[in-house]
Amino acid sequence: MKETSKKSSTPVKGTVRARRIFSYIILIILTVLCLIWFYILFINTTRSNGELGKGFTPIPSTYLIKNMYNMLHGSLPFIRGMLNSLIVAGFGAFLCTYFSTMTAYAIHAYNFKGKKAIYTFILAIMMIPTQVSALGFVQLVNKMHLMDNYLSLILPSIASPIVFFYLKQYMDSNLPSSLLEAARIDGAGELRIFNTIVLPLMKPAIAVQAIFSFVASWNNYFIPALVLHKETMKTLPVLIAELRSADWLKFDMGQVYAAITFSIFPVIIVYLFLSKYIVGGVTAGGVKG
Repeated sequence: MKETSKKSSTPVKGTVRARRIFSYIILIILTVLCLIWFYILFINTTRSNGELGKGFTPIPSTYLIKNMYNMLHGSLPFIRGMLNSLIVAGFGAFLCTYFSTMTAYAIHAYNFKGKKAIYTFILAIMMIPTQVSALGFVQLVNKMHLMDNYLSLILPSIASPIVFFYLKQYMDSNLPSSLLEAARIDGAGELRIFNTIVLPLMKPAIAVQAIFSFVASWNNYFIPALVLHKETMKTLPVLIAELRSADWLKFDMGQVYAAITFSIFPVIIVYLFLSKYIVGGVTAGGVKG
């Protein structure tokens, strides 16, 4: 009997090992496909405009410092644009995650008339593209005298149905109503419950959505291009677009790649700082507790 069980377990172990090897191969391929574009970006950043016109080469060139210097000391204020993008993306991500968590908590923790209708309405807003409401938004911003103002970009980012939906799903899986009732019995107020109990429990999900919100705001070109007109107020995507649209006498593709490289560093730093929460947040948000 023991010999039979050993023989039957051998094919099973072999199958598991083969699946594991196959999974590692697929993961390695996907990793290479994801990272190769960063490698190409770095290589192109080290090349001059003339070298870029000759085609791609996997060997770095010697124009990295020169391209960075020309980009930072050119006619466009990229350092100021970096600061502008940090302000808009940072405050936008913070307010978006905080108030989306508060909205999800209200829908999750309380029973009131029209709750399902409000929830459905918020989800329906996700189906409306930004471009549809762009004209009305610009007119509203103009009437409120918020042109060339960070508030016109930060305040609308508070209302994010996608962030709300994810946080609501996470709460359904990881925030038991018994915990909230126990806090109320102990005499804690609703705002204190939210800030001292709900937010710490929601930290993984908030970190994940903070990354997504930050990146979305950081890469946003459409709305900033409509409401920001002063050079000192423009964000990095708008400045990079202006650099790319320069006339052929001033156009330098090496500077464009240097500007793109310059613009992705903060995103990488934010990702590395919050990445430890991603796996836990995504996994816990999809598993019913």
